[in-house]
Amino acid sequence: MKTHATPPTTQDTTRIDDLRIGAVRPLITPALLQEWQPATDAAQALVQHSRAAISRVLHGQDDRLVVVVGPCSIHHHDQAIDYARSLKTQADALQDDLLVVMRVYFEKPRTTVGWKGYINDPHLDGSFAINEGLEMARALLLDILALGVPVGTEFLDLLSPQFISDLVSWGAIGARTTESQSHRQLASGLSCPVGFKNGTDGGVKVASDAIQAAQASHAFMGMTKMGQAAIFETRGNQDCHVILRGGAQPNYSAADVSAACALLQRAGLREQIMVDVSHANSSKQHGRQIEVAANVAAQVAAGDRRIMGVMIESHLNEGRQDIVPGQALKAGVSVTDACIAFEQTVPVLQGLAAAVRARRALR
Repeated sequence: MKTHATPPTTQDTTRIDDLRIGAVRPLITPALLQEWQPATDAAQALVQHSRAAISRVLHGQDDRLVVVVGPCSIHHHDQAIDYARSLKTQADALQDDLLVVMRVYFEKPRTTVGWKGYINDPHLDGSFAINEGLEMARALLLDILALGVPVGTEFLDLLSPQFISDLVSWGAIGARTTESQSHRQLASGLSCPVGFKNGTDGGVKVASDAIQAAQASHAFMGMTKMGQAAIFETRGNQDCHVILRGGAQPNYSAADVSAACALLQRAGLREQIMVDVSHANSSKQHGRQIEVAANVAAQVAAGDRRIMGVMIESHLNEGRQDIVPGQALKAGVSVTDACIAFEQTVPVLQGLAAAVRARRALR
């Protein structure tokens, strides 16, 4: 008697796959976004020039301080442009002593939950219009570059750099992700200089380890500008440095700088530090950034050439505010960490520039 085989069926994987996925939406490709919003020749020249200038600072060929200054996070295009215009005036006036880069952060790491930034939720309402966020972020970068101001940002999401990194002159890897292998691999392939923050506990070794990892070549999976999965092989990034941002306690003092540089020296790395005067270094009291910056400026003025940069959280107006549904936001005030006002920022920048001149005079 002839037996009949069971007819083939489509395997049901719904019991084991994507159980916690609520929706999957299409994502624009980086190539399409760049076709819609191409970088002008002037923008490309500014990015290339400013990256090279930062690299010269890192390699001891330029004695200026790199100053990354701007809002904790971007949430409004026009207000960011107003800030950039004001910053451009100061950057031009102090260009002999400071290499000013505007802090333009689109992605915010959260300790638990909260607003994740301009790309993830550009309308600040939980609609997660990520495609719009990517368009709005790239448009803002192009507008800031058109003013002649180079930009720096934190690279948090591993795919978003494909959409905007061609417009970025300096990048940061945050305290929560410095120890991440994926972010170290990402940094090894980025075209811009990269700063690694010390760990949230204040440990500098994770940042030192990250620099060594980023200097090496890597192979990893990623997405091409055409939106296709691919294997990337990197050459390694020789323009990386440590950012001291504090931890359990501040770490901006002369002793802290020396301890961090000693660790770097033992690892065979360049002894150079950028100091973040915000976050744990200001004990999360935004006004103390002014005091911390003055301390760092005094170290520079006394001749410390290991300090190559400073990071400042600054907005049009002082303080911070919560995002409350149905309630209008105050103009020019941060919706994440509190910032000093731009009028408070100007004398800080002038003090840092004076410190560079004093250091230069000691030669």
